[in-house]
Amino acid sequence: MKVLGIDIGGSALKGAPVDTVTGRLLAERHRVEITSPCSLKVGLAAAKEIVHHFKWKGPVGIGFPAIIRNGKIGAVGNLGDAWSGQDGEAIFRAATHCRVRLINDADAAGLAEMRFGVGRGQQGTVLLLTFGTGIGSALFHRGELFPNAEFGHIPWRGKAFERYAAASARKRARLDWRQWSGRVNCYFEVVERLVSPDLIILGGGVSKKSEKFLKYLRADAKVVPAKLHNDAGIVGAAMAWQHASR
Repeated sequence: MKVLGIDIGGSALKGAPVDTVTGRLLAERHRVEITSPCSLKVGLAAAKEIVHHFKWKGPVGIGFPAIIRNGKIGAVGNLGDAWSGQDGEAIFRAATHCRVRLINDADAAGLAEMRFGVGRGQQGTVLLLTFGTGIGSALFHRGELFPNAEFGHIPWRGKAFERYAAASARKRARLDWRQWSGRVNCYFEVVERLVSPDLIILGGGVSKKSEKFLKYLRADAKVVPAKLHNDAGIVGAAMAWQHASR
């Protein structure tokens, strides 16, 4: 099946056509910059631009940074409260004039890694964590997804943990990789106490730079970088069509 996958993050929308059988992008991905919080008008226009860029008429899968239930948007993080309570599939369908399926963005990345990446064949408990503007999380046990596990919003020092340990926090505080890894290790201690994963997969943009920080990370679970790197969100968004049909 060929689906246009769109991954929505706190700083950009990224999209490309995907072959959901092989997990391969069928064209170079197209990126549209945004800022967070992002208005509905700007976000919908960015999705429309990606659809027009590829002259796409087929199905579209969108990984959205919020709790997603039956295509509707629940609690939203960095993208802003204007999106909360919206019928996400309806508003993106109206903007793009395409059939649309929505899925939590980290769940999308997790589905891609579990099928085509380092999570393939893993039957224990797997936790994928994406480090970017925030921290996304996807939890699997015996290959099955537990949806909308928002572990980036675990409280820490009066704020969501992602404010302390996301990739954006490293840049904001001007931390070197060792210093930032210390914060991530603190985060690992908390999430491991909660779900005891056998494997932790590190996704998001930082996964392409794992040689700079992986040696500093400490966890009881095995920690590995994502195989699909930052393309996992696009591939998994396209897979939302298959996942929704189960």
